[in-house]
Amino acid sequence: MIQLKHVHLLLLSIVLCSAFFNSTSCRFSGAEIKKVTGHQTDWPLYGGNKAGNRYSHLTQININNVNKLQVAWIYNSDTSIGLRARMKSSELECQPVEIDNILYAVSPTLKLFALHAESGKKIWEFDPFKNTVPRLTSCRGVVYWKNGEDKRILYSAGSSLYAINALTGVPVESFGISGKIDLHTGLDNHHDVSSLYVAATTPGIVYKNTLIIGSAVSEGGDAAPGYIRGFDVISGKLKWIFHTVPEPGEAGYETWPKDAYKKVGAANNWSGLTVDEKRGVVYLGTGSPAADFYGGERAGINLFSDCILALDAESGKLKWYYQIIHHDLWDRDIPCPPNLTTIVHEGKRTDVVVQATKDGLIYVLDRDSGKSIFPVVEKKVPTKGLPGEHPWPLQKFPVRPLPFSMQVFNEEDITNISAESHDYIKKIFDSTEHANKFTPPNEKGTLLFGYSGGAEWGGNAIDSEGILFQNTNNGLWKLEMESLSKHKKRKSLPEGQNLYVTYCSSCHGKDKKGNGAEIPGLLLTGKHLKENEIDQIIREGRRRMPSFTQFTQGERNAIVQFLLNDQKTKSNKSLIVIKEMNDNDNKKTDFPFLPPWHAKVWAKVFDQQGYPGIKPPWGTLNAIDLNTGEYKWRIPLGEFPELTKKGIPVTGTENYGGPIVTDGGLVFIAATRDEKIRAFNKQTGEVVWEFPLPAAGFATPITYEINGKQYLVIAAGGGRGLKSSGVYIAFALP
Repeated sequence: MIQLKHVHLLLLSIVLCSAFFNSTSCRFSGAEIKKVTGHQTDWPLYGGNKAGNRYSHLTQININNVNKLQVAWIYNSDTSIGLRARMKSSELECQPVEIDNILYAVSPTLKLFALHAESGKKIWEFDPFKNTVPRLTSCRGVVYWKNGEDKRILYSAGSSLYAINALTGVPVESFGISGKIDLHTGLDNHHDVSSLYVAATTPGIVYKNTLIIGSAVSEGGDAAPGYIRGFDVISGKLKWIFHTVPEPGEAGYETWPKDAYKKVGAANNWSGLTVDEKRGVVYLGTGSPAADFYGGERAGINLFSDCILALDAESGKLKWYYQIIHHDLWDRDIPCPPNLTTIVHEGKRTDVVVQATKDGLIYVLDRDSGKSIFPVVEKKVPTKGLPGEHPWPLQKFPVRPLPFSMQVFNEEDITNISAESHDYIKKIFDSTEHANKFTPPNEKGTLLFGYSGGAEWGGNAIDSEGILFQNTNNGLWKLEMESLSKHKKRKSLPEGQNLYVTYCSSCHGKDKKGNGAEIPGLLLTGKHLKENEIDQIIREGRRRMPSFTQFTQGERNAIVQFLLNDQKTKSNKSLIVIKEMNDNDNKKTDFPFLPPWHAKVWAKVFDQQGYPGIKPPWGTLNAIDLNTGEYKWRIPLGEFPELTKKGIPVTGTENYGGPIVTDGGLVFIAATRDEKIRAFNKQTGEVVWEFPLPAAGFATPITYEINGKQYLVIAAGGGRGLKSSGVYIAFALP
């Protein structure tokens, strides 16, 4: 009876603390509250938990008081204003983690830091590029791991994976070599990949003492293998490898030409993973195989590219797979981690894997078998491809849920914000193909969705009732292919310009003006970067830009001088000789290879004013009941105020970053180009709070509770054509 009385008193104290959280006479730590209530008060993992559902039980901030939120603290993670000005396209996509009252995150220049999560005051900082030129890659989060007093942060910068003491910020000397391992480890069993672009833009995940991680690689013929790997979290030693392009004797080998693994790279997991600890299974999605847009050398459905995979977390052995795109020719990678939840299907509680895709589809699969909960049909699709191509004749079309972004571009979908905009896009429409989302790439040009939208790396959130909250982009792109053999005829162009036209213009444009928010212009490159820095970016890549390690130093110099408009070194030297794929003279292996076709144009379609070329909404937030596959609501996400003032209904904007959902009845998301963070009523989609950020919040927020007080934190880093920042901002009730 005495013990029961004590429990009642403790519970009563917690209730009182929740009601009067400013009282200094009544405080419990987050760990104590979690122990009694069973609810998580920290945000200890990328995605919030190992299920990746970005869901919090916290209720202190709720529908009734969210409009009272105010800034609790601001931390500027990068005070190197001069460096950011030179970089200009700085990005900050990190979702922090918070545990034991400490917040861990990275700066735009990939410095790792720890803050007091209540005050935002810095505890320590680690710079992976101290005394060296930064090798910048995207870093969307970090991994926290502990065993007793051994507490570590594992995160990636450049091509290295670091283990940092979580309390001191000092590398863990016993991990790898002096606290880091090379992310090329385990990829070099058939090729020398040491000079190829390999990074990890999204953090791995830990099961017991195994860190499971994917990678970001090039999109071209020089793409490194995209194998999934498990490392010992204590020593850094490689424990297992799963070959996403199978080797002889492995499942899926027959879905490729013979020995394709010696030539074809990518099919990588760059978007993150989730773990079911009870089952001991890791779930993940893979991307397209190299090279994007042309697959003449890879006839077949190409397992395990574009697959949802379930692997044994201890051994890496395949449990099941579900391929969403056969023989991908459209770069429709799986863009975000799968989400683990439980739904009620046909009256039975069912554990499922939920995967949102670039082309706006949602797959809901049984967690044990990989079979779809809702009907999915395979339909015939166009198969007339480029010479030597092998388009697959069937592709998947889920019946439920319905797509959350546009699938094809019809004439009635052309923008209507003005007659001038409509006429401008109509000319592009009339000169291209657009009738089927699976039209193979061609020389005429195709208009398609599924790149930088529908779903993106920010992922989605699912609450305890099985309601999924997904933001999306309706982004239209134009793809036009060209044979590399045509470049051999361009004898009049200088070498640097020829190389630029061949490898760079499809993204940055022949005029070097870029593509607005998505792809930066290069006309002012010399004002922001030194020659050696430009050379390093070409050689090693940066963030979403791959490396071009196939270039010699002389070829890189030629491109640098072309970018800097230095005509002193202008020559009539023609483009480097491009060997045919089967010409292996002076080559020990078929890798890397150069496909005979490449993207001449790969650009987002805007009107003459820079607005998307389709009818609004251009970005939306969706609520979908996974129990039934039906939509609860769908609203525009983001606003262009200048268009609203003209009487145009709210259009939504392109958005990057994802939502979180709480038991306070709220969905929080920033992500939009209007540089705001918002809270929505999760039942209705109504905006109940918004706040202008110092820069756009192209990241996913987190929420946590310390000493009875709930916080909301977002990285407001801007970039993507908008002003850049290194700021993290926290909100709380007064």
